[in-house]
Amino acid sequence: MPYLFLGLAIASEIVATSLLKVSDGFSRLWPSVGVVLGYGVSFYALSLALKNVPVSTAYAIWSGVGTAVIAVIGFWFFKEPLSLTKIIGITLIVAGVVALNLEGGH
Repeated sequence: MPYLFLGLAIASEIVATSLLKVSDGFSRLWPSVGVVLGYGVSFYALSLALKNVPVSTAYAIWSGVGTAVIAVIGFWFFKEPLSLTKIIGITLIVAGVVALNLEGGH
């Protein structure tokens, strides 16, 4: 169950971060409401996951997966460039998350 909460936290954070771009600096009401709700759900779900998952592991997964997915969303939906340097960076983030999980502790 804790990893279900972590998955919800990640999904909510990804939606909220994507809506930040769409909110146009919080000048559009509904995307701005979605940002606040999305981050609220994300932090609440993350707090529930942290009851059973070490904070280092949970935060690495939450931030790493979020960063990688947002980079892909930026490329696909917002037409942001995806350079070789970004791809290498995302790969290193994923490798770091995997390394932390191989360490164990959960």
